[in-house]
Amino acid sequence: MDMSDIKIGFIGFGNMASAMADGWIASGKVAPGKMSACAGRYEALIPRCEMRGMRALPDATAVVEASDVVVVAVKPYMIEGVLAPLTEKLQDKVLLSVAAGWNCEAYERVIPGTRHLSTVPNTPVAINEGVIACEKTSTLTHDDHELVYSLLGLLGRVVEVETRLLSVAGTVGGCSPAFIAMVIEALADAAVKHGIPRAMAYEMVSQMVAGTAKLQMATGMHPGAMKDAVCSPGGTTIRGVAELEASGMRSAFIHAIDAIEG
Repeated sequence: MDMSDIKIGFIGFGNMASAMADGWIASGKVAPGKMSACAGRYEALIPRCEMRGMRALPDATAVVEASDVVVVAVKPYMIEGVLAPLTEKLQDKVLLSVAAGWNCEAYERVIPGTRHLSTVPNTPVAINEGVIACEKTSTLTHDDHELVYSLLGLLGRVVEVETRLLSVAGTVGGCSPAFIAMVIEALADAAVKHGIPRAMAYEMVSQMVAGTAKLQMATGMHPGAMKDAVCSPGGTTIRGVAELEASGMRSAFIHAIDAIEG
């Protein structure tokens, strides 16, 4: 099926769903007029859809009926109440879940016999630079799998993981943008403290983060080797590294992931 012919519907249209919609639109491969969404506050949904060229629909039933691929993006506690009554209508649809904590087994209990895949994307999908963790176990057919992974590939890098790792993969990919944003803000604050204008500080630091990440991905270098390459003996960078180590930077990030995973 041509990507431009795919009809995608969102049940729930919060930050993650809208980021995915923006990424698909930005890719130029998915027609915004083929996408629709429903949400709890219909009146607020209408302008958010209209600005993207999408259709706002009144409820989940309407979204399912209008779609080939249904993206489930409601709060996890709402899933059973929303989807269970639609089990029959979902039989000939592809269901793509972005709800944390809902894996293949959980969906099979609620909507048995349907074709579904559980994923955890992150907000950079809005600019086609996301990471999308996908559960290896799913009920998709071969053709479904090809379609869904092609769609997700438009949004960034797709990583397939075992069910037991889906939660932590989603945490690292999905929560870490908040941590990196804090790093960007902190480094920019330091630059401002020493006289760099705020807008320039954000531009410099964000480009540094993006460039460093792209360098690691392009070369496959160990991050430790990348750090060592910048640290001259007795130089300025190693003094900064030593201060970060003394402040517990590494353990702080690890503890943050531990706190989320419980």
